[in-house]
Amino acid sequence: MGRVTDRRPVVRIDNGKTSRRPDTLSVEEPLEIRVDGSPLAVTMRTPGDDVDLAHGFLLTEGIITSGADVAGAKHCMDTNLNVLEVSLRAGVPAPVTDPTRHFYMSSSCGTCGKASIDAVRIASVYPVEKDQLTVTPETLSSLPDRLRERQKAFDRTGGLHAAGLFTASGELLCVREDVGRHNAVDKVLGWALRSGHVPLTSHILMVSGRASFELTQKAALAGIPLLAAVSAPSTLAVDLANELGLTLVGFLRGTSMNVYSRADRIAGGEE
Repeated sequence: MGRVTDRRPVVRIDNGKTSRRPDTLSVEEPLEIRVDGSPLAVTMRTPGDDVDLAHGFLLTEGIITSGADVAGAKHCMDTNLNVLEVSLRAGVPAPVTDPTRHFYMSSSCGTCGKASIDAVRIASVYPVEKDQLTVTPETLSSLPDRLRERQKAFDRTGGLHAAGLFTASGELLCVREDVGRHNAVDKVLGWALRSGHVPLTSHILMVSGRASFELTQKAALAGIPLLAAVSAPSTLAVDLANELGLTLVGFLRGTSMNVYSRADRIAGGEE
């Protein structure tokens, strides 16, 4: 496993005084994901939990639907730790590379470079609109602090996003950090897939930043009925959540929150 953080020299200016010192930064490195020997994607990520990342990526790209679809995953030791080889189980269709979809992902935007919204839409096999999840506002309000308490690398760098998977009662099951929002989510979903928890019926996905179209789609593809974010959602995220019947919560801070879709799953949420 590569380093999550590294040190770099910095010139510090504070109240007119200048000093030199080392600063702790988040590591960002490329990871090439290969499927059965063929390159599929390159993502800029924080090293660590790469196998989970690959599983989550394949799940949320519609290439696999269960952990059993993967026969094995390992780093290519004859090259470097930034190449991960995934072998699909016999009978699982190989991914088809669409020329309108460019499987290069920056750390800031998982859908950058894709030609159109139609090109990135993936049909979910799990009907999240039928999920009977109910959760209290008090439980939701407790999630940001619980997630923040587990952001160890963020404490050292201030530069990593986090995603956390919770039960309806607020139990924290898994936290992953990464320089990219979409990578942090894929790492969480990959862990859940490998642990046999997908579909994630009656679970909550909490993210430390904003809620984008892509993160909303990733939640639905894993069968998660509620996505909560500390910051704002985008218009496409709200539209997709309403279309799929997924509960989308934004600006979850303290005891306040905005519920943009399916407020009926939150006690007292329906006017």
